[in-house]
Amino acid sequence: MTRTTHLLPLAANNAVLPYSFHDLQIMLQFQFTVVLFCSLLFLYGIQLFFGKNFVAFAMVNIPKVRRTFCSGTCRRHTIHKVTQYKKGKESVFSQGRRRYDRKQKGYGGQTKPIFRKKAKTTKKIVLRMECSECKTKKQLPIKRCKHFELGGQKKTRGQMIQF
Repeated sequence: MTRTTHLLPLAANNAVLPYSFHDLQIMLQFQFTVVLFCSLLFLYGIQLFFGKNFVAFAMVNIPKVRRTFCSGTCRRHTIHKVTQYKKGKESVFSQGRRRYDRKQKGYGGQTKPIFRKKAKTTKKIVLRMECSECKTKKQLPIKRCKHFELGGQKKTRGQMIQF
């Protein structure tokens, strides 16, 4: 089998070296595999550093209404009104609060430990969905995100961001 050689100039002194198409193909394949290997190694390193549930924190925009299955009396897909779950006001008369207040009374300072080693920077967003027909409410946790928007404008391709 004969190889066709092409003369390619070197950048340094304009000397000419013969390379065949086959040699060029092998060099390109090698470069491609090296680049692929390095990128996979980089991604694997990110995964090891952040854990297996690595997600990029992005802006999350969710519509205010959603057609989903109603697990109440409807038992079929209906339109649900979507809101974000918020923690309610703590009850003053719950058993734990009464016990804590009684223990804190008098002299002796702080009696129970106060947690100070917070590790997470975001909370998981919980959607609260209410069926428009039977008014049954259900909750759906979604991924963590730093910015959450309910019923914001949809992004369109090629449009500039306006502030």
